[in-house]
Formats: sequence, C-alpha cells, structure tokens
Amino acid sequence: MAESPYSDPGARRAAIADELQRVEESAMYSAQTQFETAKHWRGVHLLMGIPTTLLAAVAGTTALVESTGRVAAGILALVSAGLGAVMTTVNAPQRMSHATACANAYLEVQTAARQTRTVDLPVLALDDARAVLAELTSRCGEQNRAAEPPGRRAYRRAQSNIGAGGQTYAVDREGARTVPASREGG
Repeated sequence: MAESPYSDPGARRAAIADELQRVEESAMYSAQTQFETAKHWRGVHLLMGIPTTLLAAVAGTTALVESTGRVAAGILALVSAGLGAVMTTVNAPQRMSHATACANAYLEVQTAARQTRTVDLPVLALDDARAVLAELTSRCGEQNRAAEPPGRRAYRRAQSNIGAGGQTYAVDREGARTVPASREGG
C-alpha cells in the first residue's frame, strides 16, 4: 500500500502554504474587483446626480422668472423627476458602499492569509494551520456570497491594477527588504 503524500508533515505544511497562497490571491483579485465596482457606482451616482440637480434648478428658475417658459420648466421638471426616480431605483450610493465594504473584507482575508503563510505557518501545529486555512476559506466564501457579481470592466481594471503593482508592498519588491538596525549593544 502506497503512503499518502500527506503522511509527511513537510509535504502537508507545503500543501497548506500553497492553499493559503491561493486564498490570498483570490481575495486580492476579489478585493481589487470590488474596489473597481465601487468606483463604477460612484461615477454612476455623479453622472446622474449632477444633471438631475442642475435640471431641477433650471426648471425652478425658469418657472419663477418667465411666465412664458412654463412648458419648458414643466419639461425640465419632468426630466429631472425621471432622473431622480432612476437614481433612486439604481441606488448607486448604497451599491458603492456595499462594494467598498466587500473589498475591505476581502483585504482582511488576504492579509490574514499572507500573515499566516509567511509568519505563522512555520511554527503552527499542522492541525492548527489546517484550522486557520478552513476559517479563512469560510470567510472568503461568506464574502463571495455577500458581494454582488462584478462587471467585466471592473474585473479587467482589477487585473490591470494588480499587474501594474497596485497590490505590491515596497517590502515585497526585489531588493527592497531591509532589516532595521538593532538598538541593542550599539
């Protein structure tokens, strides 16, 4: 009977490290995509909100200033009301806030996975490491269920941001690692 590759603690630890890295990467892309989605909804809100407000102001001014502009004022008021109804239905501010909250939750999972993999895993007991992995996988799954599906454009922009180093810390760049000088003994 062949021995399981996971009977070797080193192989099991390496498998857990690989899976933690997958969770970290998945959370990184999901966070970046949700941030792009939030930017989209912020743009939608501004794109609709500014004209709605301006049309309402022009309609009110036209109605008050000109008695002959009643028809124009009425049309502007109706268009403004229609845009206001669309804005209410779309609910861009709430969608933007939700996408931002989801992005931040993904960042929390990403950070926890990275810290577990790079700092804690070498000293954690295998069962404890496996429990941490299960908990992070569960948190990621919860976020996947809570987040609205992103659009294709948000996903492409997220890939571009990550590819350009948007999720890279200075300490992770090649040659950037420095160890602070010790204050002990001089």
